Amino acid sequence: MKIAIITGASSGMGAEFVSQIDRGCNDLDQIWAISRTVDETEFPQTKAEIIRIPLDLTKKEAKSVLAEKLKNEMPKVKILVNSAGFGKMGKFESLSLELQTDMMECNTIGLMMMCHLCIPYMVKGGYIINMASAAAFLPQMRFAIYAASKSFVLSFSRALGYELRDRKISVTAVCPGPVKTPFFDIAEEDGYTLLIKKFFMVRPEKVVAYAIKCAKERRQTSVYGLPMKGMQLIGKVFPHCLILEIYDKMV
Repeated sequence: MKIAIITGASSGMGAEFVSQIDRGCNDLDQIWAISRTVDETEFPQTKAEIIRIPLDLTKKEAKSVLAEKLKNEMPKVKILVNSAGFGKMGKFESLSLELQTDMMECNTIGLMMMCHLCIPYMVKGGYIINMASAAAFLPQMRFAIYAASKSFVLSFSRALGYELRDRKISVTAVCPGPVKTPFFDIAEEDGYTLLIKKFFMVRPEKVVAYAIKCAKERRQTSVYGLPMKGMQLIGKVFPHCLILEIYDKMV
């Protein structure tokens, strides 16, 4: 049985990955859709069978539940998409420790756990797509923990890709800018970054299509759009302390 596993599948980028991966792969038997609220999601008609797995990746029991399912069914994992994650804007000291700990757990530990559990079942030629962010390129004031968590995803994905080369499994870190999804319903607490981010807002279907294209081409990163490619270059060329000063004045 050949499958794809997609986290954060209940909405936004994750739901879009379910739809596009199903359309683009004719050899999948099942898509395992993982999310805290996936039972409530209405997916479009798919060729592959959708297996809904309600799991909160910030909870310790999630690991044992998924590990047991993989052990019992012994699937051949062709695609793993780690799309689960969230962000919250605001100063570090003003946001609760519990919320920021959950953010790190979901964005980093949950993603790492999914990779560790699924890689032993992945087939030769398979690929992993990890949702990072253009925020990974630079530290961001009032978005500090989110940006730091996505820097982890980018660094981890690059290293993991090299470790898996002998098995012909590629790892692509997807680094979009603002995407028009429910993400910002949670993220937006203060207005100071809202106008800047909405100026660069793009549609999720375009980001996902480009991410799948990059993954099939075995690229290390997927950066959609010229503005975000420019941001990536700026992060490499200019001192981050200077960029933070400019950013502070802008917002």
